[in-house]
Amino acid sequence: MKAITLIAILVFWMSYHAHSQQPPQKDIDLESFMERLFPVQDEDLDYESIYEVLLQLYLNPMDINRASAETLASSYLLDPLQISSLITYRTKHGPLISLYELQAVPGFDLKTIEQILPYLILDAGTSNQTQSFWKRVATEEQAYFMLRHRRTWETRKGFTPADTSSTGKVSSRYLGDPNELYLRFRIQHARDFSLGFTLDKDPGEQFTWDGKTARYGFNFSSFHFTKYYVGKWKTIALGDFQAQFGQGLVFGAGYSLGKGAETVPTVRRSSIGILPYTAALEFGFFRGAGLTYQSGKWQSSLIASHAPRDGRASSSLDTLNTEDLTINSFNQSGLHRTSSELSTKNQFRELNLGGNVQFSPTSGKLQVGTNYLFTKFDHSWVKEPTLYNQFDFAGKSNNTGSIYLNYNWKNFFLFGESAISQSAGTGNVIGFVSSLSKQVDFSALWRKYDKDFHSFYANSFSESTKPANEQGLYLGIQVKPIPKWKINAYYDYFRFPWFRYRVYAPSKGYEWLTRISFQPNRNLIAFFQIREEQKGRNLSDSGEPSLPYQIRPLNKVNGLLSLEYHVSKTFFFRSRILFSRVNYNDQKSAGFMILQDAQYSFSKFRLTGRIALFDTDDYDTRLYAFENNVLWTFSIPAFSGQGMRYYLLGQYQINSQITTYFRFSRTSYTDRESISSGLQEIAGFHQSETTLLVRYMLHR
Repeated sequence: MKAITLIAILVFWMSYHAHSQQPPQKDIDLESFMERLFPVQDEDLDYESIYEVLLQLYLNPMDINRASAETLASSYLLDPLQISSLITYRTKHGPLISLYELQAVPGFDLKTIEQILPYLILDAGTSNQTQSFWKRVATEEQAYFMLRHRRTWETRKGFTPADTSSTGKVSSRYLGDPNELYLRFRIQHARDFSLGFTLDKDPGEQFTWDGKTARYGFNFSSFHFTKYYVGKWKTIALGDFQAQFGQGLVFGAGYSLGKGAETVPTVRRSSIGILPYTAALEFGFFRGAGLTYQSGKWQSSLIASHAPRDGRASSSLDTLNTEDLTINSFNQSGLHRTSSELSTKNQFRELNLGGNVQFSPTSGKLQVGTNYLFTKFDHSWVKEPTLYNQFDFAGKSNNTGSIYLNYNWKNFFLFGESAISQSAGTGNVIGFVSSLSKQVDFSALWRKYDKDFHSFYANSFSESTKPANEQGLYLGIQVKPIPKWKINAYYDYFRFPWFRYRVYAPSKGYEWLTRISFQPNRNLIAFFQIREEQKGRNLSDSGEPSLPYQIRPLNKVNGLLSLEYHVSKTFFFRSRILFSRVNYNDQKSAGFMILQDAQYSFSKFRLTGRIALFDTDDYDTRLYAFENNVLWTFSIPAFSGQGMRYYLLGQYQINSQITTYFRFSRTSYTDRESISSGLQEIAGFHQSETTLLVRYMLHR
């Protein structure tokens, strides 16, 4: 039987006129893949950072013959049963001679293989190792410049002439122009090297050269150089980088998937190690050096970072009448548009020293490791006291350490991490992901974070934006009753032992989601998704005598019905209906959105468009809608009120080296005469935006 299967693979392989062990690389449909992986939309999520890390993972294909169970799980491409089958197959039969040989691996059907091929490669990084390093850099095909311009064309208040109040005070205005500029240069080869820089200027920021405020034309600049596999040095990273080890309680790499349509695999973090930082966000990364040394079954990493941070300070006189500067808050927006915002730029320095030690046997089924991170600021951090932040970090330095374990036992991926910070607060995560059968995948995760657990670079599974003051249990399931149908669902129960923002009492809540998908063939995809969430919130002050800070549950329900049909290889359309409902203190509100997408490709052109109508009663019933955007740019805007949204995205490949993208979008409201508030206010009822991107490939 084995021989017959291999002969069939050989015939199938030859029928493709393959001249190598690697099939032709297909275009990666990252947008649909990311939309499926992305967590449930929320205002507090850092979408750009999540997207950027995932993008870099998938732009570096995995070597199917070298990837461990941990590496395969980190891609979210395969379920535990398929990962276990692949490792068993490699152990029994040796390295795969072709990616088409995946057909012989139990649990791999043609649909699965077709989906994962763009993300896999054979013998990554070895084809040109006979050349010198600089020769490989000079000839690498994945080398490009990318320039992006974005602008809102209606005039915001911040760009109007300043006025003077009756007291003679001149109002604040933006210092720069309304153009957003983004420039990236990158040369990379999978599992060999990556180097490049990123420059960014936000709307309202000045394009100026000023060393005192670290503005060199662009307002933000980032540089990285990463080399892989230099002798026993697995990774050498200089410049800006991130790190992900364990379940993210100490090193979280700036992204967290958590709860979303993929209800099973995304609860688990993977130890992907040190990786380049290439986003334009101005916080959440290390700047310095990161090293990983591999010696047999042991791996050691060191991290040293000394980076500027934005923030506001206040000074006070101590008992010796000397001025003491303290940090009141950190500015994580990265915006420096006004004199006030500019005064926060690079006000403090942050020192980070840390590392990781990890043990992993040759089988790749076990990982045991420990993390440590020491963080020190050049001034003490003292927040403005409130009812809910009494247990937040205060001081000049912090230590955080953890131990973690990942174990692949048959079809179970067991994982856990336990951490403690300088305050003696602890954080704990334990769970598993399993294929109970070919039709059923299941996951469970329990977490407990003390109210005084402090970890600045953590990004573990949590309901809150940071892992603190939370306990919870998550259960996820995926069922494939028959090939054309798939059911995803999760239930998450959580409680908060201490006060939170806008919740001045201990509280609890829950969240559940169900998604039913139907795909009778590769051309038709339909699904229905519904989600309910309930959490507490303070009642607004009515002015009447009552008990302070009464809490009432706020219940939200969101639904989505989607139908996508590919008429041909060049044309597809997608229709969606979104709805929301909120019940708070016996006051009900609702929202509704209907949208139509279409995409048509011809020759070197591709056009994608959308038209949508929305109507929501208030901001609580806002609706998030995933949108197509220019290359490697992500967009999930929120819509509230009443109006219409439409956009048109065009792509044109001028030649093998130059590809251009242009996007025009407009939101028109029917329930208001102005949009937004403060300096962002637009005196009108519509907002128009254009985005132009040009990518130039150096060696094509």
